[in-house]
Amino acid sequence: MTAVDTNILLRVITRDSEPEARRAFALLKNQERIFIPKTVLLELEWVLRRSYGYSPEQILALYHELLNTPTIELEDEAAITQAITWFERGMDFADSLHVASSGPECTFATFDVALQRMALRLGACKIIVP
Repeated sequence: MTAVDTNILLRVITRDSEPEARRAFALLKNQERIFIPKTVLLELEWVLRRSYGYSPEQILALYHELLNTPTIELEDEAAITQAITWFERGMDFADSLHVASSGPECTFATFDVALQRMALRLGACKIIVP
């Protein structure tokens, strides 16, 4: 199994550098299994949104495609799936991944009042603002 960095996925998705995109496609095509760390998904969302102007809907479609690709293994798939669900329902992806990764039994402390309100609305774990 080969783990990939954000830049490999970015080349495949955006094709902003054709030579690197060809190399990234060849790498992925020749692997039996691809592992994507959840930190790569976090960075991927941020870069696609901030640098490439992708909408949440475009990013969600991409994440659903990754979830449904049998040769791709996502780190902590249960947390990723939960984070994607909350992202679909309006929570910031980074926040949703932080909270989902903490687990349902955990109390999540933050100074972000908007996160607290969103988490309460979505029924996420208990969030406190100290």
